[in-house]
Amino acid sequence: MDKKLKIVGFLCNWCSYAGADLAGISRLQYPVDIRVIRVPCSGRINPLLVLKCFLEGADGVLVSGCHPGDCHYQEGNYYARRRMLLMKNMLEYFGIDSRRFHMAWVSAAEGAKWADVVGRVVDDVRAVCQTSEGTTPK
Repeated sequence: MDKKLKIVGFLCNWCSYAGADLAGISRLQYPVDIRVIRVPCSGRINPLLVLKCFLEGADGVLVSGCHPGDCHYQEGNYYARRRMLLMKNMLEYFGIDSRRFHMAWVSAAEGAKWADVVGRVVDDVRAVCQTSEGTTPK
């Protein structure tokens, strides 16, 4: 049996969190390796929070929000997309494999997509951690 991973998921309250809730209500199966943090909007996630998660021992981080053009706060997901793209590019500079960071757009009606995203993220992070035995300083 594989080691249980510590993956932090920052989920937008209006879409991704509701999608995760729908997956639970629908009793869809997905890995339990993710720890969900509900945020008002993906645009409010400071990239330093992502870095802090890795520095505190997270194996992976997922940021998930509303689909572009569908944000409850008009443009929050556009800000998130820009910030997180820069963050992903900076991770290698910090010595963290960028494949441990993921971003996904999941709406409130996409419970099945949420389950697929989590499964894919867990598989990707597990593969990276097994091949490199983690690159985060402990």
